[in-house]
Amino acid sequence: MLRCSRGWLALRACVLLACLAPPATAQSIDDGQMVRPRELLTGTVYSHDSRDEYWEGPLKRTNDNIGRITTRTTTWLATYGLSERLNIIGQVPYVQTTASLGVLHGIQGFQDVTLAAKYKFVDATPGDNTVSAFAVIAGGVPLTNYNPELLPLSIGLKSTRVSTRGTLNFENGPGWFANASAAYTWRSDVQLDRPYYFTNDEFVMSDHVDMPGAFDYVVSAGLMRPRLMAFGFFSQQRTRGGGDIRRQDMPFVSNRMNFSKAGGLLMVPVFAGLEAHVAAAYTLEGRNVGEATTFTGGLLYRFNRFNR
Repeated sequence: MLRCSRGWLALRACVLLACLAPPATAQSIDDGQMVRPRELLTGTVYSHDSRDEYWEGPLKRTNDNIGRITTRTTTWLATYGLSERLNIIGQVPYVQTTASLGVLHGIQGFQDVTLAAKYKFVDATPGDNTVSAFAVIAGGVPLTNYNPELLPLSIGLKSTRVSTRGTLNFENGPGWFANASAAYTWRSDVQLDRPYYFTNDEFVMSDHVDMPGAFDYVVSAGLMRPRLMAFGFFSQQRTRGGGDIRRQDMPFVSNRMNFSKAGGLLMVPVFAGLEAHVAAAYTLEGRNVGEATTFTGGLLYRFNRFNR
């Protein structure tokens, strides 16, 4: 009888913790959500990206010299609410790459730190609906002196980035929502460890590579309830310039890298303050990128003690 009572008390405690958990809401650079003023949402997300086919320009192929490329990324995330309308976002990824065949060794290390400011400049409530609009400015710089020339095993492009983004979000009373976000990213020159290179059918006597900018957009729709958030998304990136991978050659840092991806995300509160995220995505088509399948999982904790 004592064991039964203890089991019942434990069950009640778990239910109470679940009831105390805050509503499930994502918070990222391209979504339509905000954390509250003086609230901190932080945690770690792990992603596993794998591909054995890629597009060499428009040609889809495999390469037995490298086999399957696997990229594992562990990212620390943090979002802090400065006010009802302004959030600050930070991201620091640690990346590990491996090839299943050949002599090329994988690379690991910290990639680029990203900082962003997200501002809500429209917050209207027509009827039971909510319409919000956001402006985001973000920047990224390499954290370490990694080599960007060993693609597809390089952990990044080693280019300083600045992007501007606009996002429109619609929510209705029952919890359905739709989100659309688009951005343009400017990228700085990349310096190589050699005084020449060949790309886009041109021989260049320089150690500096002009990096093309990139336009991207993402649309998503789903359901957001107090104890569940689930949505599907479709995204595209289009590089504004750059050449294709030459036949039987390695990718180059300034290659045109276009892709379309689709996927979904599920998020649930675990207990008071702790949220679990799981997601999956697949590359539908591309140019000079891999046909990758990506799985993501993570835990984020919401500190609201700053409101006290």
